[in-house]
Amino acid sequence: MPAPPAVQHSSSKMRRKVAPTALPHDPDSSDKLDLLLLSSAICNGEDLGPFVRKAFASGKPDTLLHHLRHFSRSKESEIEEVCRAHFEDFIRAVDDLRSLLSDVDSLKSSLSHSNARLQSVAGPLLASLDAFIEARNISRNAALALDAARACARTADFCCRANAHLQASNFYLALKCVDALERDHLQDCPSSTFRRMLEKQIPAIRAHIELKINKEFGDWLVQIRVVSRNLGQVAIGQASAARQREEELRIKQRQAEEQSRLSLRDCIYTLEEEEDEDPTVGHGDEPNDKLGAFGFDLTPLYRGYHINQTLGFQDRFKQYYFENRKLQLTSDFQVSSMTPFLESHQQFFAQIAGFFIVEDRILRTGGGLISKLEVESLWDIAMSKMCSVLEDQFSRMQTANHLLLIKDYVSLLGVTLRRYGYPVDALLDVLSKHRDKYHELLLSDCRKLITDALAADKFEQMLMKKEYEYSMNVLSFQIQTSDIVPAFPFVAPFSSTVPDCCRIVRSFIEDSVSFLSYGGQLDFYDVVKKYLDRLLIEVLDSSLVKLINSSVHGVSQAMQVAANMAVLERACDFFFRHAAQLSGLPLRMAERARRQFPLKNARDAAEEHLAGLLKAKVDDFMLLTENINWMSDDFPPNGNEYANEVLIYLETLVSTAQQILPVEVLKRVLHGVLTHISEKIVGAFLGDSVKRFNGNAVMGIDVDIRMFESFADNQAHLFQDSDSGTNQLRGALSEARQLVNLLMNNHPENFLNPVIREKSYSALDYKKVGIISEKFRDASDRLFGSFGTRGLKQNPKKKSLDALIKRLKDVS
Repeated sequence: MPAPPAVQHSSSKMRRKVAPTALPHDPDSSDKLDLLLLSSAICNGEDLGPFVRKAFASGKPDTLLHHLRHFSRSKESEIEEVCRAHFEDFIRAVDDLRSLLSDVDSLKSSLSHSNARLQSVAGPLLASLDAFIEARNISRNAALALDAARACARTADFCCRANAHLQASNFYLALKCVDALERDHLQDCPSSTFRRMLEKQIPAIRAHIELKINKEFGDWLVQIRVVSRNLGQVAIGQASAARQREEELRIKQRQAEEQSRLSLRDCIYTLEEEEDEDPTVGHGDEPNDKLGAFGFDLTPLYRGYHINQTLGFQDRFKQYYFENRKLQLTSDFQVSSMTPFLESHQQFFAQIAGFFIVEDRILRTGGGLISKLEVESLWDIAMSKMCSVLEDQFSRMQTANHLLLIKDYVSLLGVTLRRYGYPVDALLDVLSKHRDKYHELLLSDCRKLITDALAADKFEQMLMKKEYEYSMNVLSFQIQTSDIVPAFPFVAPFSSTVPDCCRIVRSFIEDSVSFLSYGGQLDFYDVVKKYLDRLLIEVLDSSLVKLINSSVHGVSQAMQVAANMAVLERACDFFFRHAAQLSGLPLRMAERARRQFPLKNARDAAEEHLAGLLKAKVDDFMLLTENINWMSDDFPPNGNEYANEVLIYLETLVSTAQQILPVEVLKRVLHGVLTHISEKIVGAFLGDSVKRFNGNAVMGIDVDIRMFESFADNQAHLFQDSDSGTNQLRGALSEARQLVNLLMNNHPENFLNPVIREKSYSALDYKKVGIISEKFRDASDRLFGSFGTRGLKQNPKKKSLDALIKRLKDVS
């Protein structure tokens, strides 16, 4: 039979193992040892499998079975001993239990009696207590219900306020209500249905607000482009008005300077400059202060930025704004190939100006919506594109006025944006780079206008019937000779080509100054003067010379051109003064820099051409010298025929010319004509047609020269410096006068005396005197010859003349 299980202690300590006792080696002891080992294994709770396998392997299972039975009998005896040892204790315990049972029965009856009494007494109290507990539970439930209702009412009130703000588009207040709902009411909401509804609707409300505010921002982006263009046009227009006021102040300043130069000390003047305000800059703290009149409203932008800040999308909105504005700026750079740039340049530049005026406002009042570096980045892009567009458009233009129109608008753009702190030097550099091209085109245009004006000239004195015509054609160019306004109708000494050319030159100066001014260069008078010199010398002077050489045929026309040149000489002084005034240079400095008359070639050509025509006319009269009787027996007391004809012509010429030509011009022309007459008289003596002449012929020529000298003396009243003028005109006849004086002198050999020759015969030439003396030597015997005999004394004058001729031959 199997051994009973070993007793296990409840203690956590290991059970002590029983070790087998060593026995003497004999067959019985071997069985005892096996029994001992088996008993030890059973007591220790070890596995008996090895013992079983060993018994069957050795073929002795009965021995194993015997050992097991022996172990079982040994344990039964132990049990009996233990039971016998504890039996008395067990009996005492049973007795105790029986006495306890009787006590329990008495306690049970006592408890039953007490319970019955308690039930009878506590029954009504328990009923009252149950009623109280039920009433208190109801009260608590009602209070909880009221609290929940109040909480739901407060939540519902916030929901109603949020809805009202949403309907009124007060998105910021609506978001504040939603945030309060989420923060203070959502987790404490007693209604799970209400709470689920809020958890669903709060994100939807935020998404709705974000959608609405972004739509408003998108609409603002569309509207701001039109607003920017209008704003740019208004700002540039105000810059133009400010520039006009500056020009008016400069005009007043020039008038004041002129009054100061004229020593009008009694005239007291003050220059007052009005400070223009920028209408695009408000004085209040609101973003759109004073900007409503221009449609410059940034409220949608700032509202969108504020709402996105509240939603936590600040950085995303700033990036979105910058990228969209950059795309708008890029689209503003598109120049239509279908519309000429001249027609679209104002909108092009006004759009850019308005864009950066808006950005400047946002930079200053946007609360960090856009940074200064981002604005500078946009400005660099815009500046690069504007310079590129200007370079391209200027390279295509072939009309000076078109360049000027665009330049003026670009300079106004620069003035406008410089007020907002944007650097515009690169833009002004592009304008300066095309300065030469503009002036070349302007010179080409002026060349055509001057050519047309000269071609239309009829070489007639200009008639002015009204005072405004005199002011427009004379006073405006300061070419008047007197400060007294003449009576009307007034016949001017010049033709219509003078004021026409003056208007062209004045327009050139104003256009040149307009192109050079407001371009970053403060002192540009030298540049204006350089191009003005080119206009006067290369264009006007050359055109006048060409006109004189090709189209002036008559004396009256030549005289009119010469008169025009005298007037243009005064006009040139006005041109340089006008250029200095427009360039902001004081007149005293401009007057110090006066230079040679730029139309000198045309003036000289006109006077030479007039003198040439007059000389040709005189030559026609001088042909009458062929009718002179060079061997006459008597001299003509009233002069020769040619002299009378020439004098009549000269007197007629002077009476006409003094109405047109200035004194100096008339004096130079008369001097040239009289010099030519003197040369023709000497040439008559030298001519082959005159083989010989006598003293009567010389006396007749002397009368002629006296008539010419008298004519010269009679012109003294025309010249302010009469003595100088008369002497100069007389000097023109010096060669003929000195020749006649020499021929009429009784001692012609004095010509050989250097002192006398320098004093009295400085205009005579050795060879001419020798040739003429040879002809005079063959005069009549009555004067120089001798009839015959050797006893007669030779004529001393003839002897002196022979000596002169001989000496002249030796010299030559």
